[in-house]
Parts: sequence; structure tokens; C-alpha cells
Amino acid sequence: MEEDSGMRLKELRVDGGAAANEFLMQFQADILGVPVVIQEITETTALGAAYLAGLASGFWKDQQQIASNYSVKKRFIPRMSSRQRESLYRKWKIAVERARGWEQEKS
Repeated sequence: MEEDSGMRLKELRVDGGAAANEFLMQFQADILGVPVVIQEITETTALGAAYLAGLASGFWKDQQQIASNYSVKKRFIPRMSSRQRESLYRKWKIAVERARGWEQEKS
């Protein structure tokens, strides 16, 4: 994300069913080296649609009013050293390279 956007990631906000997996959330924080944040409402797709409808109908004054509703349920802080993170990432890239070409072409 940082490479594509040209911006430094300060935190990763997550939602959906996977957000209930605390091991995964902590691992993401460790691997990314940034906090992973879960908000009180984890089904944000529906919430986003509701916010857009509220903006269009005038229920919400502006985006700042919507932003004031944001509430953090849990924050996962990175605990892994950068050395360990880099080692795991190198191994991940090796594993991905080894896995290339496993799928056979269908005749």
C-alpha cells in the first residue's frame, strides 16, 4: 500500500469477520510494523453505505460529523523486532517464489 500510494502507513484499520481473530490481527501488526485497529462496528461496508445515504439526505452535515462517530474497540501494537520481521518477510518471498508454477495448465 505504501509503495502504491507513496504514503507512509500510520495504522491499519480492519473490519469484517477476520477482525475477530486476535492472533491474525496481532500478526498483521507485527509484520507491518504498525498498529492494527478494530473499531466497535466491524461490518463497515453496511455502515459506509448508511453514512453515504445520510450525507446525501442531509442527515449528516459533513464527513467530520461522521468521523466523530469512530470508536476504537481494540488496538494491536507491533511487538516483533524489525530484524525478525525482515527475516520472516525474506522467507515469505522465498516460499512464494517456490510456489510459482504449481498450477498445471489445463488441456
